[in-house]
Amino acid sequence: MSEIICDICFHHCHLKEGKTGLCRARMNLDGNNVCANAGRLTSLALDPIEKKPLARYYPGSYILSAGSYGCNLSCGFCQNHTISMTDERSVRWQYFSAEELAEIILRAENSLGIAFTYNEPLISYEYIMDVSKRIRPYGEKTVLVSNGTCERHVLEKIMPYVDAMNIDLKGNDVFYRELGGDYQTVKNTIAYVYDKCHLEVTTLVVPGKNDNPGWMEQEAEWLASLDENIVLHVSRYFPRFHYTIPATEKETVLNMQKAAQKYLKYVYTGNLW
Repeated sequence: MSEIICDICFHHCHLKEGKTGLCRARMNLDGNNVCANAGRLTSLALDPIEKKPLARYYPGSYILSAGSYGCNLSCGFCQNHTISMTDERSVRWQYFSAEELAEIILRAENSLGIAFTYNEPLISYEYIMDVSKRIRPYGEKTVLVSNGTCERHVLEKIMPYVDAMNIDLKGNDVFYRELGGDYQTVKNTIAYVYDKCHLEVTTLVVPGKNDNPGWMEQEAEWLASLDENIVLHVSRYFPRFHYTIPATEKETVLNMQKAAQKYLKYVYTGNLW
């Protein structure tokens, strides 16, 4: 049996025949790196666009939102851990071919298009491209809510089919190592996509992890060096999954917002009320 190295993200998992990597979605099938969770949807709902969150992209509209299972990070505070931290055997899913999902999107009333969210979409980029190719001729939008952890060649393939993204920028290099991620990879992703689609960025403020206003100033200054119009969401953390740290104080989130506003025009707070 041949072993392959997955090239979707920096983890570069070694996959034996029939096995999946850390993300639980990429599989070695007959020596090929395939998207094993393609079309296996665990969630399908019509959401306000602001829930993604996207504050300055067709505000007031709704978008059909779809998610599968699997993620290539290991965030201990994940609010969607019941699907993102599971595999095909541990969660209920229903298969929709790209054609079937496209038909649902086109039939959905008062919907902007499709948002791939709830779990990490970029590990399933081939499926997203298949769906987007079918709906773009009809003016339907494709949105990704992502952790931004993928290799450049994935972005080069998928970005022509993406209209908007929200990317998490979770903290500094130390915090990313705790989460099983890579700070520079996410920054590289943001730097690549910001001028190719509408981009908004989210930072979940966790006490003792990334709640230093000095760090927030550095983040905002870097984002502004790309484009001061990049939208930043500074969101309040609540205990979830493995994290028992008490919820972030509202004042802390507001202070982080003020720090970011020194460099960015559009800084929103989330989960305050």
